[in-house]
Amino acid sequence: MKYLITGATGNIGSLVTTRLLHGGELPCVLARDGRKARKFYGDHVEIRVGDLAGPVDQLAMAFAGCEALFLINTGPNLAERDATCALAARTAGIQHLVKLSTLDAITGIGTGPWHARGEAAICGSGVPHTFIQTAAFMSNALSWADSIRTDGALFSSTGDGRIAFIHPGDIADVAVSVLTQKHTRNRSLVITGCQALSYREMVTAIGNAIGEPIRYETISDAEALAGALMWADRPYAEALVDIWRAVREGRLATVSTGVEQQLGRPPRSFADWIEENIGAFGGRARRS
Repeated sequence: MKYLITGATGNIGSLVTTRLLHGGELPCVLARDGRKARKFYGDHVEIRVGDLAGPVDQLAMAFAGCEALFLINTGPNLAERDATCALAARTAGIQHLVKLSTLDAITGIGTGPWHARGEAAICGSGVPHTFIQTAAFMSNALSWADSIRTDGALFSSTGDGRIAFIHPGDIADVAVSVLTQKHTRNRSLVITGCQALSYREMVTAIGNAIGEPIRYETISDAEALAGALMWADRPYAEALVDIWRAVREGRLATVSTGVEQQLGRPPRSFADWIEENIGAFGGRARRS
């Protein structure tokens, strides 16, 4: 199989690409800026230049010769981008389109409707596909680092609701497994972490790891939205507040067995992730 990875300089895409490289593959990566991708990977990957927003014929040329596509799209217009990519994939003869989606596509929460429309467009294209519907990433907790270091606190509107954050490495491992193994196509795979935890429990675990108490302070949805608007556009900020509200109301505590079913091992724990990233919170980084 010849694999084409989108988002290859981002969090999950880079992990998928490096895992394929370590497995002896020579993946292709799609980038709008070929020089940036070359700086990132050197000569270890084949670089295709293209924009996931299309047009379809140019994107199909970028997909040409590849058999499997790992697709990462973000933002309020991701459904249109997914539709464009699906048409280009069909034109290029892609045999398996693996989309990084969200389990919120099932619940209709937050960014879920965006992904649900993207999934529908891919299904309608007739391209064989797998949707990896994932819980929120443990790496999202890195956004807490500044307030933990400066204020010794986490401010959140999630209350004591729980969510099963998933380790980015588990997402990448599942993606590579789905891409490289001959599993059934046209399916959805829900993956989460091994345990649903509240933000209070997670920040307490970080505090225990760095040896410093961290306060957990509840804020309102309005305050959460004002904070999100400082760095995100309004559609995404409102989607985040919707997710945080759903956590608070106990609607996102799903724990699935998808990682273990796909990989034959349990998912990594939040404690594992803290150990790997403790330096971000002012603690001492793990020795190799």
